[in-house]
Amino acid sequence: MEFALEDEVSDVNFGDKRLNRRLGLIAKKLDAKPNLSIPAATGGRAEMEAAYRFFANENISPDGILQTHYAKSIRRAAQEAKVLLVQDTTELDLTRPNQQVKGAGPMSSEKQFGAFVHPLMAFSTQGIPLGLVWHKSWARTEIKTDMTPEQKREINRTTPIENKESYRWLEAQQAALKVATECPNTVCVLVADSEADIYELLCQSRDTGHDQPLALLIRACQPRATTTKGLSVLEQVRATPCRYTAAINISSRKAKTAIENRKRQMDRPARSAEVEVRACTVTLRAPYRPDRKLADISVNVVLVEETATPAGQVPIQWILFTTLPIDTDELVREVVENYCERWGIEVFFKTLKSGCRVEERQFESLERELNCVAVYLLVAWRVLLFSRLGRECPDMDCEVVYEASEWKAVYMIVKKTDPPSTPPTLNEMNRIVATLGGYVNRKKTHPGTETLWIGIQRMHDMANCYDSFGPPSRPPSTTCVVR
Repeated sequence: MEFALEDEVSDVNFGDKRLNRRLGLIAKKLDAKPNLSIPAATGGRAEMEAAYRFFANENISPDGILQTHYAKSIRRAAQEAKVLLVQDTTELDLTRPNQQVKGAGPMSSEKQFGAFVHPLMAFSTQGIPLGLVWHKSWARTEIKTDMTPEQKREINRTTPIENKESYRWLEAQQAALKVATECPNTVCVLVADSEADIYELLCQSRDTGHDQPLALLIRACQPRATTTKGLSVLEQVRATPCRYTAAINISSRKAKTAIENRKRQMDRPARSAEVEVRACTVTLRAPYRPDRKLADISVNVVLVEETATPAGQVPIQWILFTTLPIDTDELVREVVENYCERWGIEVFFKTLKSGCRVEERQFESLERELNCVAVYLLVAWRVLLFSRLGRECPDMDCEVVYEASEWKAVYMIVKKTDPPSTPPTLNEMNRIVATLGGYVNRKKTHPGTETLWIGIQRMHDMANCYDSFGPPSRPPSTTCVVR
């Protein structure tokens, strides 16, 4: 079966064949039961203890676990005409009521402990996740709770970018450049939300040594100055004609705290927004840095702005910095569509934390927790892959991702009839599997990752029964003649 997790890690080399084999077994077990505890997923005391010993082994690391998956993801990316390399950060809240995880650091307060994971994932332009190509995980050693906002801003202003936590965005850009260098026939676009609006990132080299430099697509956050006196970036792009209008579906959002007052973090309902899209080229004036001199740079800017905002709602406004061409309306539309695919990494994070429940894993140390998280990064990717493939490639043979015993067992139980001689399509099979997780099968909707991961877990139990007691296990029928 293609995309099987044991295949994704089949070429790892920890310097010990037993560890190499163990990773494949652990990946297969956790993939079969993504939201169960490790003891329940591994199915036995010996297997459970072997998994915990693996995660505790000093020769094991997250990058070691993911090394061959990175390489396979890059090979998949090289087969595409264009790929979106999306980066973002998610926090892992590992706060425990009694004994805290050794190595976990403070997060938003000194009473909350955990770590951060920052992946770089390759997506096709249709939103199909091709896999992780890099990731970074870390914990803070301290947070500044005794400083005023002005003091924090001054420290931030005078600290070199290399010594800041935000340097991860530039590290991911360097990893994306490596991917682009290895994919000479693919347009690689680094996509990130507004937290990546860092001038040094826009300035970094994008040269790959071939005809396809790394492209950038970053949502702006800072009120950046331009070399046109008296005009900001927003004012310049607003002064240009509207390229086209469109309707954008806005997802709902729940504020992290009850007292949240930042407009872009407050509660909002799901709705459709009518927007106008404009585009132009501007030259950004380099900001002051105490330790270096930065150069002015020219970038293309695409503005997506809501025209009629419902009462009580914050208007949608995206200012996108990009090196992609904007010469025609179709090219501008492509930039906006590429940025919209960034949402896939948010779904990936939800799958990782709600489906794989990585924050609930019980480990004594952060090193072991992060080794386990690395395996679950693969599990979450594969669940997201199932969901997107069924949507974007509905007529694909389901045996691309499902074993024969898996789809046949589910088909027989859900449909209450013998499986067909020809495998169903992937779209049909995803819908059937998702009904096991609570999905209501409707033509106008698609199963999400939540119903899929629950359905997949139940599917594996059914497949085990099918292999043990179903048609494959039955001896050929014989005729008994009684005399």
